[in-house]
Amino acid sequence: MKKNNVVLFVIIVTLMLIGAVAVFADSATPGSDNDPLVSKSYVDSKATFKAVKLEAGQTLTGDEGTEIIVRSGEFTAIDNGANGISDITSGKDLMTGMQVGTNHLLLVPRKDGRGIYAGTEGWIMIRGNYNIK
Repeated sequence: MKKNNVVLFVIIVTLMLIGAVAVFADSATPGSDNDPLVSKSYVDSKATFKAVKLEAGQTLTGDEGTEIIVRSGEFTAIDNGANGISDITSGKDLMTGMQVGTNHLLLVPRKDGRGIYAGTEGWIMIRGNYNIK
């Protein structure tokens, strides 16, 4: 009698595990909102830096999450009037007019007008959405 109870218990547990796996496997349908399909070009455009030349006097403002690396030229920060642009390399917030160091990684935390101003012609590397004026 005990042996039958153990066998029955093992069968019930096995069926429950199979049911749980089936529910989990069905939860992410390819191409759905939970598991969207994306193209290689889309991933490449979001995952790689792009070289951009700025002329003296131009400003570049970034969207939320935009990353900027100054490669050459003289650039200063542009804040939003209350908070600066994040200099990840130095661990500081740069306020308007503060010099941006060459090869420093900057992060734009929100799309609210933060970015950089080109004092001279120069090159930057950028990843994310941005606007040049």
